[in-house]
Amino acid sequence: MNTYIHLLYVPTMACNMACKYCYLEEDTKDLGTEHGALETLAYAIDKCREEDIIPFNISLHGGEVTCLDPETFRELAAYISDYYERNRDFLTGAGFKVGRPHIKTNLLDLDRHLEAVRRYEISVSGSIDLPLALHRACRIGKDGRDTLDRILANVALLEDIPCHKKVSATIFREHLERIDEVIADIWYLHKNTCLDMLDFNFMIGFENSSSLLHALTEEEQLAFFRGIRDAFMGTELEPGLKGAWFREFGPDYCTNCVNCGEKFFLLEKNGDIYSCVRGQKQEDFYYGNIYKESMRGIMETAARKIRELHQACGFDPACGTCGYLYLCRTGCPFVKKRQKRARSYTCLLQQELYRLWGMAPEEYPRPTALDYVCSMHPDRILDYALAKLPSVIPDLRTLIREDPGLTYLYRPDLFMLEIDGNIFPLESQIIKQARPFAFISPESSVILYVREGIFEAFSSYPENNALYIQLLTGDMIVYGDEGRTKQRHIANEMIYKQVAETDRSDRPGWLRVDLTGFLRRYGRYLSRERENNILFTTTALRDYHYSKQKNNAFYHIQAIDLPFQNLDFYYLTMEEETHDLSRYLQ
Repeated sequence: MNTYIHLLYVPTMACNMACKYCYLEEDTKDLGTEHGALETLAYAIDKCREEDIIPFNISLHGGEVTCLDPETFRELAAYISDYYERNRDFLTGAGFKVGRPHIKTNLLDLDRHLEAVRRYEISVSGSIDLPLALHRACRIGKDGRDTLDRILANVALLEDIPCHKKVSATIFREHLERIDEVIADIWYLHKNTCLDMLDFNFMIGFENSSSLLHALTEEEQLAFFRGIRDAFMGTELEPGLKGAWFREFGPDYCTNCVNCGEKFFLLEKNGDIYSCVRGQKQEDFYYGNIYKESMRGIMETAARKIRELHQACGFDPACGTCGYLYLCRTGCPFVKKRQKRARSYTCLLQQELYRLWGMAPEEYPRPTALDYVCSMHPDRILDYALAKLPSVIPDLRTLIREDPGLTYLYRPDLFMLEIDGNIFPLESQIIKQARPFAFISPESSVILYVREGIFEAFSSYPENNALYIQLLTGDMIVYGDEGRTKQRHIANEMIYKQVAETDRSDRPGWLRVDLTGFLRRYGRYLSRERENNILFTTTALRDYHYSKQKNNAFYHIQAIDLPFQNLDFYYLTMEEETHDLSRYLQ
């Protein structure tokens, strides 16, 4: 089975700046290794693939990646670009968005690499301190000089290059004290540069031994967020405020994994693998060396170390009763260890953000707490396994009615099939009152009609959303270690938005997808004796269903079978079409 990982690659530890709050402190120098930058990355990728480990994202980090000579920088960009192109269909088929080569940079020496940025459309994520006056004071060059003017000049050079360009800013108490300047400089960058300020990111800083800046308390974090919210709500930058600006604290980021050691890795040029940029050069977050150990072994070490770090920090009882545990998973183990606390250092801010994003707390968080402690705190299992369930358990229709995502997912008017001119409206197989069935043969015409707008529903990236079709035979098989007897799976088909919109539809408000060839292709695998099954949803709605299953035990147990709109059908050979069909109707 394939395992998918996010890989940060550090081709050099050298840095051209001496920021006054740098978490790497004295480690920002390249000591050189016996392995070249491209050699190590290519070796690691090949070794991962041999062990069925697939990087779905490769980003370049540092040190400072632009300290590389232009030829090495170009070689790395070319390799990553080629990797994405060679694996594009494979990765998108697995549900991942495939982008362009990406670098995290301080932008100071970016002008040395503009040819490669243009040629490979490298996505550029820069670091700029806000307000810009604090940048001048804190983000200085190794020569002690101000860096801001040169960085802004380099940003201007990107204007005519067709690549994505964004920046992020790390926030300390000193930034809260100058929040009016922060707000003014966001508008300045939005109006006077080519930066995409809708995709801007705030990060909350924490102190190190040499930091001249001071960490925000949780209450100060809230004050900063509310000040930003009040300034930009109702403006043209409101989508950024509600979207990317604070997404580091959302459930899609590494800090909100149950165990980040199962997915996120940082590789250095010498082959050392750490957890991430926070854990870089920290022994507790060192997982092994790609030249000395198997990647599977490194991943086992990673999962074990992260689990042990969470256990050493303890499990806050307040997290066990919090309705947002299913989203935050108690936060980043690195910061928890550094601050000697059991819960996320941005807990109050995250709860405020969840409300902004319309993410409701679980009414019954105990099952989530039990799942979490089973994975990360097994010594606490009995505390949650023996907890009483609520006296009233909501039924499936109530759960659907109270959840906008489920309400849409179960709609009975999203799909219909036209089989040889006959229309079959499709409903979820677990809630419909009757089970109509159809007869299909190799000569049948089978057309699927899909409600317009379905690709935009609960999907941040409609172009990456896909119609998801699942074909099952009527023959039964025992699946999984739970020993359940289920229909045997034959094939899954994914049809993307741009394809579904190509075939001209004869029905207003519906997209038309011809499934005749799909069923003919797999017809020989279908049962001739029992009802076969074909189900429809989108990848976004499918993910929504599984997320709800994971986060709500009551939904999980009542929707344990596939809930998607379906049709049961008998598949007939040409000979059977000419004979009495009564045996199918008994």
